[in-house]
Amino acid sequence: MSNGPYAFLGGKVVPLADAKVGIMTHALHYGTAAFEGIRGNWNEAHGKVYIFRLKEHYERLIRGCKILQMDLPYSADEYVDITTNLLEQNGYREDVYIRPLAFKSQELVANLKLHEIESDFGLVILPFGSYIDNHRAIRCQTSSWRRPDDSVMPTGVKLTGLYTTSILAKTEAVKAGFDEAILLNINGTVSEGSGENLFMITDGRISTPGETENELLGITRDTVKTLVKNELGMDVVERVIHRSELYLADEAFLTGTAAHVTSMGELDSRKIGTGEVGPITKQIQDIYADVVKGNNPKYMDWCTAVVPGGG
Repeated sequence: MSNGPYAFLGGKVVPLADAKVGIMTHALHYGTAAFEGIRGNWNEAHGKVYIFRLKEHYERLIRGCKILQMDLPYSADEYVDITTNLLEQNGYREDVYIRPLAFKSQELVANLKLHEIESDFGLVILPFGSYIDNHRAIRCQTSSWRRPDDSVMPTGVKLTGLYTTSILAKTEAVKAGFDEAILLNINGTVSEGSGENLFMITDGRISTPGETENELLGITRDTVKTLVKNELGMDVVERVIHRSELYLADEAFLTGTAAHVTSMGELDSRKIGTGEVGPITKQIQDIYADVVKGNNPKYMDWCTAVVPGGG
């Protein structure tokens, strides 16, 4: 085998350059795949990469597989072992992005019956820096594209076909000169960003769209809710949020594996609060950064430590 980097596909570790699928693969044509985005955060002082909430991500992947009727032979713990072994073998001593993909792998185009189509699992791990510059408050635009209703496309898990909407929204926002898109749901109330959940702070109260607003049930969202409760002594209220409320909020921020905690300074050319990173958002950013890098012993059960190259 080559000296890496490596991927996992077809039940084994292979050179990344050899991890390929055919042009007739069902998932390529129909979006019949579930995926996850997982961060590994390099801690120079510890000499370790800390993978954040690894098992929870795989538990959500398994839920996505159930929806798409993919019966793969791995438990959440086995996915964890595959991932840590692959990261160790690749030897990255920097922040990484971990992308598991469960997909309908059979080379069969003219078939729309999920239960008849074979599935496979692939995993790649790549060096990854900032997705969004979260040292500043970003500029957002309300998208003309709507977040689908769960009766149209299951929204609580990460299905590849679902992300076409996010890609259209993000592209629209960036081409219009903004950093990120905010999607409303079919009822016209706030759902989420193109790849992040959303929180709003008004008069010292923190709110986020509830689970019926068709947002992804984000793991970073859950993390922030827990940290806000434990570290700031504040509750997060899940409720319907109207677009105009964001214009009038004191602070707003986005959360996600890629985006971490990112302040929203503007929506639709209207400043949110001062237009800068707000004081509560900054506290949450700092707490979260320590937790995901393995620097807060209270939350080490969320972190899976890997020594690159085996140590």
